[in-house]
Amino acid sequence: MLPGDLKAESFAGYPPQARAIAVEHVEALRRLPIAFAPSLLRELIDYDYKFPIERSTIEKELRALNALSDAQRHEWFGGFESISLSPSLENFNWVNLPAQFVEQEAAYLWSTHQLDAFRKAAKDYGDRLNQLAKPESRKQRRLGIAVVGGGVATYKEPLFRILRKHGTYFTNVSTKDAFKSIVDLVERRAEADPIPYAHWYVDGGRLHPHSEHITSVSYEALAPVRDSLLKRMQSEINRPGMGPEELRTVLARLNPADLGIGADLDPVLSRFQLKLFSEGSGTQIYSTTFAQWATREVLRRAQANTLLVRYAPRQRQRPMNELLAGGRSEAELDPVGSLVDAEMGAYYHWINQQRLPGSDRSGFVAWFEGHGEAIAIGPTMPRGTESNSAIGLQELLSLVSA
Repeated sequence: MLPGDLKAESFAGYPPQARAIAVEHVEALRRLPIAFAPSLLRELIDYDYKFPIERSTIEKELRALNALSDAQRHEWFGGFESISLSPSLENFNWVNLPAQFVEQEAAYLWSTHQLDAFRKAAKDYGDRLNQLAKPESRKQRRLGIAVVGGGVATYKEPLFRILRKHGTYFTNVSTKDAFKSIVDLVERRAEADPIPYAHWYVDGGRLHPHSEHITSVSYEALAPVRDSLLKRMQSEINRPGMGPEELRTVLARLNPADLGIGADLDPVLSRFQLKLFSEGSGTQIYSTTFAQWATREVLRRAQANTLLVRYAPRQRQRPMNELLAGGRSEAELDPVGSLVDAEMGAYYHWINQQRLPGSDRSGFVAWFEGHGEAIAIGPTMPRGTESNSAIGLQELLSLVSA
């Protein structure tokens, strides 16, 4: 099938909201080159399980495509139209399996030396879309908070070295009720601007009590899901002929119910939890990797306005077969190694936050849990400076988020 053959019934297998959107814009979809169309359908088919900002992006893109004249369409998609695909790809069920098509297409483009041309076409298309995008006004400045080093009594190496040049390093932060004050601040922000999925709390250990206005995920609460996935992975790995690509395909086809994620849970959040483990590398095994990957995905997908991430001690490294075997045996923890992981995770947190709209107004704080060290970055914070003055964590957060 080629895009020109698409009909309303072609999307019968899509979830309800995705099907309605596809049918509404079927004429625009029919005008797309086959080298591009499955990439858009890969996002559209999961519409029902996407965050509001993702849904809005898809809708804006489809409206833009629908408004293109024939000349504009050729200008936008000339690069994709020059891409040649094999008959097997053209005959692939790309409407219902767009993700699998995109993977096979990438391999084919690489083998036929067309990958660079495809990348250029994709970049040009993205640049055109970005030119049409209008910046959205936000009620609050975006705020990121990373809490690192839980369980570490002493640490003599300098912390936040990479981040220090971007903000002010504090050495005398009060630790009294410090984490509670952080959660309280997130709750106040969520109550003042109650947008769904705009305010998040990610914990690499056990969640601290918090308001229902905050969307949260934690490594400990999802232990049954992790164990279930590890057992399934181990079972698949033991099958004859199973390789990395085949395992990836198996994981991509999982549904939340396959891993015991309750049907009564918010379907958007349940699918997000599933993807944290089925798409992340090491998220099933290491709590620091889970926290870091969840941070990336919350910022990339939900574009959180407030994101609190607390890193907890991860288990020490063990043989891979033993790790993949899962189970609930008591693991030896590595607090210092976890602090090293978390420090880098905090840096990536800030980097990913800077990629979002309004980054010039956003604030970021990373705090060494239980200690007086913190780094604060924001438009009002002097760069590359150090302060030894006594300050409360709540006051510090107010400086970067007001």
